[in-house]
Amino acid sequence: MLAEQALEGLMPAEAYRQTEAMHCRVPVADIVSDADQRIDQLLHGEAFDVLHRQGDRAWGRARRDGIVGWVALDLLSPGAPLANRRVSSISAALPLNALVGEAAEGLDEADLQPVGDFEPEPVAVAERLLGRPHALGARSSFETDCSGLVQQALLACGLPGPRRSDAQADLGRPIARAEAQRGDLVVWMAPAGDDWTGHSAIMVDADQVIHSTGARGGVVIETLAEVETRLTGEGFASAVFRRI
Repeated sequence: MLAEQALEGLMPAEAYRQTEAMHCRVPVADIVSDADQRIDQLLHGEAFDVLHRQGDRAWGRARRDGIVGWVALDLLSPGAPLANRRVSSISAALPLNALVGEAAEGLDEADLQPVGDFEPEPVAVAERLLGRPHALGARSSFETDCSGLVQQALLACGLPGPRRSDAQADLGRPIARAEAQRGDLVVWMAPAGDDWTGHSAIMVDADQVIHSTGARGGVVIETLAEVETRLTGEGFASAVFRRI
């Protein structure tokens, strides 16, 4: 097993290597597992720290959310240039939260905001993505899975945006169901042995959630009770609620 040189002494490995900084040069690039299953994505401008090259692909870590996997080399460019603007539109050629510098070909100035200039409310960001298709492992405004929707809404507001549902379930502080209100996170932990860690959503109001779901084919608003019944019937744990 290989590990980053910075982890020597912190975790065991057969060898330690320096990483090679690269970045996504296309709108969206898939990150896949050893079994070629999509497990995450890079958005344009996001850094990918390469630890190993094999043929036409690179193995490394997505710097923005920490996911490790394989990316096709022809989707990456050398270096990790510092972006000063992010995509704030959901109708631009690049996805929401993509990172760009001064040169932003194909984008209108109205599509962009300075890095550090964020949206005020995650729910409002998620609501702009209503109807976007559900796709496992995806995390963009083009298509997304459940935790990808929550992550993108949080990032657009300048908030920590972990990639997986189990990490999202540790954000903020726990609250009771009776306290849940607009903007609170809702997570159902997956049954043991599931390839994915859980299902994530955001409260729209005291009784409804917005989420990306394969059961409805995309980003939808449903009642919390309906989602709770469906997921617990599939073996998921009852919902936990977090206020960020």
